[in-house]
Amino acid sequence: MSEQHHTPGFDTLAVHAGAKPDPTSGARVTPIVQSTAFVFNDVDHAASLFGLQAFGNIYTRITNPTTGVLEERVTALEGGTAALAVASGHAAQHLVFHTIMQPGDEFIASTKLYGGSINQFNHSYKNFGWIVKWVDPDDLAAMAAAITPKTKAIFIESISNPGGLITDIAAISKVAKSANIPLIVDNTLATPYLLRPFEHGADIIVHSATKFLGGHGNSLGGVIVDGGTFNWQGDARYPMLSAPRPEYNAMVIGDVFGNFAFAIACRVLGLRDLGPSISPFNSFLILTGIETLHLRMQRHCDNALAVARFLSSHQDVAWVSYAGLEGDKYHARANHYTPLGAGAVFTFGLKGGYDAGVALVKHTKLFSHVANVGDTRSLIIHPASTTHRQLSDAQKTQAGAGPDVVRLSVGIEDKADIIADIAQALKAAHS
Repeated sequence: MSEQHHTPGFDTLAVHAGAKPDPTSGARVTPIVQSTAFVFNDVDHAASLFGLQAFGNIYTRITNPTTGVLEERVTALEGGTAALAVASGHAAQHLVFHTIMQPGDEFIASTKLYGGSINQFNHSYKNFGWIVKWVDPDDLAAMAAAITPKTKAIFIESISNPGGLITDIAAISKVAKSANIPLIVDNTLATPYLLRPFEHGADIIVHSATKFLGGHGNSLGGVIVDGGTFNWQGDARYPMLSAPRPEYNAMVIGDVFGNFAFAIACRVLGLRDLGPSISPFNSFLILTGIETLHLRMQRHCDNALAVARFLSSHQDVAWVSYAGLEGDKYHARANHYTPLGAGAVFTFGLKGGYDAGVALVKHTKLFSHVANVGDTRSLIIHPASTTHRQLSDAQKTQAGAGPDVVRLSVGIEDKADIIADIAQALKAAHS
């Protein structure tokens, strides 16, 4: 009787996936391979690498051994087929759309997105002739109605930034599948510890690894994960994957690479030429962060729930938007999609509006006033005056960043200390 195959658990994968002792030095920790280029075995080996007949390292802009471990680890944690690590979350998004979009093409995006993504989609993408259509992710009928023959994808966040709203991935996946277009999910705030979008119908996942994956506020990175679920073969709407590529002797990438063709196309047609590569050192730091992802995320969630409960009962707080709270609009959805916790990022509003929000940020001491989330440290920001400042008032409100909104990214400090700092800042802001 043969032994049953044992599948490692999430915590084990977070520590070990993709890594093994260095064969040269015996180093147990993945080394930082700080090399620009790599020596070929011979001319034939070089030719096979450049022709995509073999996998290996050529130049760190395209592949790197340290970064390769990061890619394998995130692939394992998300349950995908392949991944590509790049310089930032914005770079990851850009390479995804570069691979599937042509001038004049459209894509649908959730109105509940990070302000930087809204700006990228509204303005920068116009230079490429890519057109975004904005739809409330809770309005499935409107999303279906927005699809035209030019629509190439739907883009959502699993947990929205800054509002912390839980998106119904499975329902939106049905809309995407009915039109035979891929669903792209930004899983930055949830991380695969809380939610694995491929299990709910996503086709492509992107991360700002700068945030919770790295987790320590010390490195920039982005990751694209291919779910291997979308059939690109023979689909003329996606010529980067379905048409012969002149760069590779008329190779059809979708035919040759099958269920990880999208990740390959992002690498060899996007990253190779556009160049937003991640540094090996940042890959190393993010890998180190991922080793404690499961421990940190649970502490983040537990602390965030305690802070949200405190704020919801405070006399100076007008409202709290946190899906972990009973009675929240998205609480049932959080129980379904993120049963381990509703994340660490959420928003609330003060009764004094814009001025009270600015004053609160000014008076915090433990919280750091920075334009970031996902740090071990607790972070605070007033989006309307900072991260979402470039948006119109209507766009700010639509994105969950109205004038009274304060965003917290709750860290892993002692929750009593976090609450004490918020309490004294609220008192000072209203004195």
